[in-house]
Amino acid sequence: MVYYRYFTSIEIGLLIMLNQIKLFFDEHIKLPAPEEFSEEKLQIASAALLLEMMTMDDAIETIEQETVLALVQQSFSLTLEQATTLFDLAEEQRNQAVDYFQFTSLINKSYSLEQKIELIESLWKIAFVDGDLDMHEEYLVRKISDLLYVPHASLMKTKASSESWARVLVNADFSRIRVRDNMK
Repeated sequence: MVYYRYFTSIEIGLLIMLNQIKLFFDEHIKLPAPEEFSEEKLQIASAALLLEMMTMDDAIETIEQETVLALVQQSFSLTLEQATTLFDLAEEQRNQAVDYFQFTSLINKSYSLEQKIELIESLWKIAFVDGDLDMHEEYLVRKISDLLYVPHASLMKTKASSESWARVLVNADFSRIRVRDNMK
């Protein structure tokens, strides 16, 4: 036996009103898709990690700042003015962050493995550019590498190439670049 349900005029009125509210929200309030990431947010996330590396040894040197700026310009094909603006935005985000997850999760969802390896190489370059590889700097590169799921072999290759790059850049001999233990 089939039963039919008749709607009262109040119920019909409520259904029409709910449909009107839904139509209003669909037309006027459009939320972005959760998987959509702007290029600017990715650039800020990457730059924030580079800036974090610059501050890890508690001694921000001019050569480190210049290297971060140059790497940002090179990585994202930006002018000096655009790179400086990105630098400022990333510094603001870095200061507000409580951990690295907000940056690494965004990078994980959008970057290829090759792009992640390039970012790790940039972190190594900043760590080596002052001639001292501080233990905190090495820890940070390894931590970010783990969070980005970069294979250990790639981590070690980028470390070696970045160390060579830094030696040439700062005209330092091999013995100048060393691991410094701040805990003594």
